[in-house]
Amino acid sequence: MRKIAHINIVAIIQARMGSSRLPGKVLMRIKNKPILQHIIERVGHSKFIDKIVIATTDNQEDHVIVELCNNLKVEYFRGSESDVLDRYYQCAKAYGADIVVRITGDCPFADPDVIDKTIDHLIKSKKDYVSTAYPFSTFPDGLDVEVFNFTSLERAWLEAKLPSEREHVTPFIWKNENKQFKIQTIKNDEDLSNKRWTIDDEKDYQFIELVYNALYNECSIFKMQDILKFLQKNPQIEKINADTVRNEGYAKSLKLDKKVY
Repeated sequence: MRKIAHINIVAIIQARMGSSRLPGKVLMRIKNKPILQHIIERVGHSKFIDKIVIATTDNQEDHVIVELCNNLKVEYFRGSESDVLDRYYQCAKAYGADIVVRITGDCPFADPDVIDKTIDHLIKSKKDYVSTAYPFSTFPDGLDVEVFNFTSLERAWLEAKLPSEREHVTPFIWKNENKQFKIQTIKNDEDLSNKRWTIDDEKDYQFIELVYNALYNECSIFKMQDILKFLQKNPQIEKINADTVRNEGYAKSLKLDKKVY
């Protein structure tokens, strides 16, 4: 790995068993491995990341995630289920992160090249926050990467109040661009935001399994371009989960914001 001197870059992958739409999705198996293990292996191919930590909850049902981490010899941190911002902050603090790379457990196609591009942008631009997904995206849903410095995470942890800001970690940062934070959104060469490569329901799982079955044996860490080429030859596969709404969880949190105020 090509490390960056004097900067501790920690990838924090949030994962829990209690998904409302597809419970236990992070441990659903593809090619005889849990999805979370695939994500860990893919993130592990980053040239910049110093450490990977799985941030799960204190709930008893998430002990199986801890067991997986122990078996894989991957670090883990347990914290609040609902206040994910606090979970991230406490995890980043515990591991001495200078820069945090946020990956979620519903992104089985996490691309190490996209991750490194995002990290590189943050460091070279000296921004506080760089993302492929927020506040807008031109990448497929499921290649979401957020990279931010610990100072910005701490400020958000101290000041964020709304349910959507606590549950989804970074909205407070990207909603306060120019006021408190310097942010940048990386644009893909082509707008691919209509493509759904994440897992939230059974149709997503069917789609992901088909892609893995087609590409994994040839190259276990296949990239965005490999998936695009495969889908160009097999356009019918994209129809499986094309009607699922993007960022439905965040939309639900915004409704809770209105009840608070």
